[in-house]
Amino acid sequence: MTLIRNAVAGVVAGAVGTAAMDLVWYRRYRRDGGQEALWQWESARDVTTWEQASAPGQLGRKALDAVMGKPAPDRWARTTTQLVHWATGVGWGVQYGVLAGRTARHPWLRALALGPAAWSASYVVLPLAKVYRPVWTYDAPTLEKDLSAHLVYGAVASATFALLTT
Repeated sequence: MTLIRNAVAGVVAGAVGTAAMDLVWYRRYRRDGGQEALWQWESARDVTTWEQASAPGQLGRKALDAVMGKPAPDRWARTTTQLVHWATGVGWGVQYGVLAGRTARHPWLRALALGPAAWSASYVVLPLAKVYRPVWTYDAPTLEKDLSAHLVYGAVASATFALLTT
């Protein structure tokens, strides 16, 4: 029963962590001159073709194309981008929750590792899927911005998980 409880708490924690990370990205977007309201930005309103889709959307496109055996229509780009983005954040939360029962001795270490684990995995999986460049091709400021957003994800997701399971 604890495994199921932790997995469900992980779903919620992953979603809250994803929302927190998105708020970091949105704040940066606005600071850099972006004009869209939060919901328009968050819902990827301007994504109308696959070429406009982010890396999660591109990964989803590849999966859809493989399953369908033909190219997915552009009208699916926006929904797929959002679905894969949120599923990734929730998925990391579920993994965190399931592992929580196995690593109860040092919960602070697990909490510190979540954001960097998700960040580093994206720089392994996404280049292999050919939707990101290899990590060494990015400049330090880009990597720092991405890592810092993932650190917020990890901190908020782990804190949410702790609140839900204590």
